[in-house]
Amino acid sequence: MFVYEKSPVYGNPIVDKSLKYAIRIVKLYKYLVKNDKDLTAVYNQLLKSGTSIGANISESQGATSTRDFISKLGISLKEGFETDYWLQVLYGSEILEEKEFKSLNSDNKELLKLLISIIKTSKNKSN
Repeated sequence: MFVYEKSPVYGNPIVDKSLKYAIRIVKLYKYLVKNDKDLTAVYNQLLKSGTSIGANISESQGATSTRDFISKLGISLKEGFETDYWLQVLYGSEILEEKEFKSLNSDNKELLKLLISIIKTSKNKSN
């Protein structure tokens, strides 16, 4: 029998938050594509950037150096900014309702703040 957790918990706040955020992005993507296939290219952009945040954070956990760690988190940060852009596009185009947008955008901003803080702290420690 296959046993799994729907949303695993790793005990690292940013890893856990980014995983939950990626799951929300995937569910939003599935909903959007199901209801409007015409904008699949735009939805794909959100899916890629929104899930890449957590993927790169997870990858940073196996970094071989502080420089590598900071680099991976830097990629996550860039993906977070791109996700913010796509959320703004979908909200401005009236595809996302205000409640959905505010919730997703708030979680994204929280991840961005955490990433900026971790990157700054890591850079200060390495100097």
